[in-house]
Amino acid sequence: MPILFRLGTRGSPLALTQARMVRTALCLAHGWQEEEVEIVTVVTTGDRVQDRALAEIGGKALWTKELDRALLADEIDCSVHSMKDVETIRPDTLAITAMLARADVRDRLIGAASIDEIRRDGIVGTSSPRRSAQLLRLRPDLKIALFRGNVDTRLAKLAAGEVDATLLAAAGLDRLGRHDVGVAIATDVMLPAPAQGAVGIETRAGNARAAGLVRAIDHGVTHRCVLIERALLAALDADCHSPVAALAQIDGDKMVLRAELLSEDGREHVTGEITGSIGETDLAQRLTHDLLDRAPAAVRALFAA
Repeated sequence: MPILFRLGTRGSPLALTQARMVRTALCLAHGWQEEEVEIVTVVTTGDRVQDRALAEIGGKALWTKELDRALLADEIDCSVHSMKDVETIRPDTLAITAMLARADVRDRLIGAASIDEIRRDGIVGTSSPRRSAQLLRLRPDLKIALFRGNVDTRLAKLAAGEVDATLLAAAGLDRLGRHDVGVAIATDVMLPAPAQGAVGIETRAGNARAAGLVRAIDHGVTHRCVLIERALLAALDADCHSPVAALAQIDGDKMVLRAELLSEDGREHVTGEITGSIGETDLAQRLTHDLLDRAPAAVRALFAA
């Protein structure tokens, strides 16, 4: 059976699960058989280097640069990404063409029934500056330990007693069938990372065939909300060092964007919200200006906007 389309993905269990979700959606949209869509696994630097924070070794590009190379070399027709791991500014030669319907945006706490119930002076494993700062704002007594690796690796480290608790995205756990793992944290307690829970599909700019095929599975609401959240990151000039949270949601004919900026130690923070019509192009920029105008100096210093 001939191969009609090639999906590029990282090789982690979650990444492969998401690639299979995209394959299923394409097959349903175009009447293909699964055997006609090839999943091509690409090993990224982010997968190889597990003992250091991403910010120390090149940032979010470590998840994408090998996939970008394969896409530009025509070795694959599209790349499948967890959108929260995609750097804000992408090459002009590539285009984020579609997104699947967003899953649960919340974080889940594993190892304790609530943040309050983590033991005094306990250790929480995470590699996320956003999660670290939010936890320290709520519980200044906690210690943060670098925690990287796929879901199973992190859960094994927790089970081995390396830390008292950890945080993982609910969306990833659910996609791996781990619906009963951890306790979901409300977004008014811990606002998620921009684009958390969204799976994006990227194609080469100018590849009309691939773009047309992929657009058939685009979830418009998710796409609009994630683009607004990424526009906030761009307006802030935020990177993987930046403790920033954001969530856009559509309510009727309105777009609501919430965001939080924090100092690295969580001692200072600022939150904000803006509502506008769907399609307004300056919501993220307006909220950015409002946040930075009100932010404490320790927070404002982290953002170049």
